[in-house]
Amino acid sequence: MRKLLCVCAAMVMALSAATAMAADVTGTWIAETKTPDGSSFQLTFTFKQDGAALTGTVQAPQGDPLPISNGKVDGAKFTFDDSFNGITIHHDCTVDGDTIKMTAKSDSGDFPAMELTLTRVKETPPGAPVAPAAPATAPTQPAAPTAPATPTTPN
Repeated sequence: MRKLLCVCAAMVMALSAATAMAADVTGTWIAETKTPDGSSFQLTFTFKQDGAALTGTVQAPQGDPLPISNGKVDGAKFTFDDSFNGITIHHDCTVDGDTIKMTAKSDSGDFPAMELTLTRVKETPPGAPVAPAAPATAPTQPAAPTAPATPTTPN
């Protein structure tokens, strides 16, 4: 009986450790990407994880958010697809804390494979104090000449 209790306790501890290792990617993440002409733009990924299922959107600077589909989470790795202009893009991702390494690729030659690094957007918890904005500085003007503090007497 004692052995059985020890085995059960070990299994509970192992399952707890495995659950703790699973990453939660819920939240907003941003990445900067470059176009072939060298300009860059920001992509915003919003994920909602529910166990092994993943939903969310991808937002480019212009247009409506694109819904993600086929989202699956397995520990620190997850995958999902999105589609635009008839092209489906598959994303393979690995999360490590507040960073996601992502490979995005499509079967279409119109969309070359790319590597992205996403960073989690830190959100201010409700009720938390917000740091005041720095006051705007007015343009400075040269100081006017001032009179001497003590009168001088000519010699």
